[in-house]
Amino acid sequence: MDKFPDQKRAVQYLYPPIDPFDQRMLAVGQGHTVYVEQCGNPDGIPVVVLHGGPGGGCSPSMRRYFDPSKFRVILFDQRGCGRSKPHASVTDNTTWHLVADIEMIRRELGIDRWIVFGGSWGATLSLIYAQTHPEAVRNLVLRGVFLMTQSELDWFYGGGAGKFWPEVWARFTSLIPEDEQDDLIKAYHRRLFSGDLSVEQRYGRAWAAWENALASIHSTGGSHEGPADYARAFSRLENHYFTNAGFLEFDGQILAHMPRISHIPGVIVQGRYDMICPPSSAYELAENWLQGELKMVRNAGHALSEPGISAELVRAMDRIGALG
Repeated sequence: MDKFPDQKRAVQYLYPPIDPFDQRMLAVGQGHTVYVEQCGNPDGIPVVVLHGGPGGGCSPSMRRYFDPSKFRVILFDQRGCGRSKPHASVTDNTTWHLVADIEMIRRELGIDRWIVFGGSWGATLSLIYAQTHPEAVRNLVLRGVFLMTQSELDWFYGGGAGKFWPEVWARFTSLIPEDEQDDLIKAYHRRLFSGDLSVEQRYGRAWAAWENALASIHSTGGSHEGPADYARAFSRLENHYFTNAGFLEFDGQILAHMPRISHIPGVIVQGRYDMICPPSSAYELAENWLQGELKMVRNAGHALSEPGISAELVRAMDRIGALG
């Protein structure tokens, strides 16, 4: 669940900006093509970056968490978002399509095993991918853990987080008639998939604004107004996945399947005051993961751009890089 422009405060911890040495559009099937890029050292340790949302897309700042002399960094825009086509499409767009796409990218690039690095929904997808293809994953580095459970959705879309941000919650709910406010995911779904572009953009901006306003511990409740096309794609995809409970077989599936990856070393970086993905999920994950190390960052929220979170992620990758 994330894509935030507020990267400047964390910049002191990041590596300098770099450009990709490879950019391509990869046909993954069902009429979808996904944008893929590589940067850093072509002979370095492979690491794939899974962005948040669903629907957030990757950004140049995501390249900067890795020592470019040691890592071969692969970023891609998941189906329907960023530079991938068709834009904002939810057709043939499920968690399992994305898992297959990640595997296709790995094979296309000739990679045996790689590090999987993901935050928020990217952490969700990282865990599901690793549980499906444990032989392909050498390390997991996760941030702002989201386990795709009903209780997490109830927290964020059922009024839990709204108790801390009542004025922002009021803005989010005010666009929905009172008789539909018992299920805001469903109510927004009707409007995000109404077929009227102006309606979809209006409600897309409102959906994205609720999340963006709570991303940073430094938030005052305002929200960056991104482009309407981006907000529509982000919100449609996120709502589509949440309406379908992440396309998982049962609630709590990720924790139940942790024995499949108990041998894979991992680092979990979690903001203590994360309003979007509360720390209890990260704690539960660590408790169910023999090789998982939890780094709880005080004075941090959800956003990748939180200085403490950026610092811990760079440290984690530097430690892995030092081991070779």
